[in-house]
Amino acid sequence: MELFQMTRREMADLLLALKGAGPMTPATFLQGLWAKKNGGKDPHHPFAAAVMPPIFTKILKKNTDDFGFSLNEIVALGSQIENTNFTLTAIQNWVKRDIKEMIVAPEKGKKYSIDQMALLFLVEDLKTALDFDSIRKLLQLIVNDPEDEHDDLINPVQLYATYSQLFEELNSMREVGRFPAEKHEHMISAMEGMVTEKAEEMISKYISPDDPKKEAIRNTIVIATLSVFTAYFQMLARRYLTATIFLQNM
Repeated sequence: MELFQMTRREMADLLLALKGAGPMTPATFLQGLWAKKNGGKDPHHPFAAAVMPPIFTKILKKNTDDFGFSLNEIVALGSQIENTNFTLTAIQNWVKRDIKEMIVAPEKGKKYSIDQMALLFLVEDLKTALDFDSIRKLLQLIVNDPEDEHDDLINPVQLYATYSQLFEELNSMREVGRFPAEKHEHMISAMEGMVTEKAEEMISKYISPDDPKKEAIRNTIVIATLSVFTAYFQMLARRYLTATIFLQNM
């Protein structure tokens, strides 16, 4: 069976659908995503009969007016994101110790809210490049009072969606020549400049230029995007290491 994987942009779109902030319902989105991943080879194949991740089935059965997720469900859903390494033990440590003051208690009984889940997905990406002390300080700037979602600098789902979109756009620029070479001498500085400029452009659509919070939000998006790239570069390094060791043992 082929492993089902979602891009971060696709996961962000699902989170928006779960919050009722996207153009589609969660069911419609999952149906469209499943059809796209199957390549449209059999458009008449019943959706219900397809072999799909069990967490998708759980989402389809949930009460659409009150989405909440257990840690097990968050791990199951997060594990569908490409190039991630979600484990229940790790996330339990995060909510009980590492970022306890930022996640606080489950907002829906024993279930976590969609915003809390988005924060956990953000931490998964940030931990590639940052230690937990730095992650806590960054989240404290963004979240403010974890028990009051109205004072956040930016909604966690919106934050996740923004840097996921930015990563996908930049990742599609495979040729080095597409970076603005006239502004930057080296590829690394070119990438930094591109990420910063695109992040500024994206948040300018919903944050005024004189908003004192703008720089903190932009920099958080830059950090998260670069952290995702770091994870991909680490994955490539491990892949080449595996290939090298394999060749030496032939």
